[in-house]
Amino acid sequence: MTQGIDYGNLMHGAMRGLIRDVMAGVAAQGLPGAHHFFITLNTHHPDVVMADWLRARYPDEITIVIQHWFENLEVDDDGFAITLNFGNQPEPLYIPFDAISTFVDPSVEFGLKFETHVSDDDEGDDAEDDEAPMEEAEPEERKAGEVVSLDEFRR
Repeated sequence: MTQGIDYGNLMHGAMRGLIRDVMAGVAAQGLPGAHHFFITLNTHHPDVVMADWLRARYPDEITIVIQHWFENLEVDDDGFAITLNFGNQPEPLYIPFDAISTFVDPSVEFGLKFETHVSDDDEGDDAEDDEAPMEEAEPEERKAGEVVSLDEFRR
């Protein structure tokens, strides 16, 4: 029996459910207005599917941008599949919701940041994710390693 209620993991589940609902809406109706997303994910999560060259370039994490060009967006209970353009090269991805460390919609100053939680059964200290380097998945030249503070999206 557990010692108490694990509010942290319950909150993360609810926040990932919000992302699932948002992505399902975009899959059904497209991106409304100026909405667009910066999504940072853990590339070594076992269920992330991406091209070997992309994983080699971003072995720990990558931030994708869902804005002007994307195709084949399909959402399921565990994550979403999408095709994005990396340097004029379309690449299919599968992103589990629990691989996401940040989700930001700067058009409305909305952002979620997931901290790493270690359960009582796991060994180690709780760690907080640092701000993530941003990688645009669009045909324009990208700035690898550019750090964007999520504070600028908060009110």
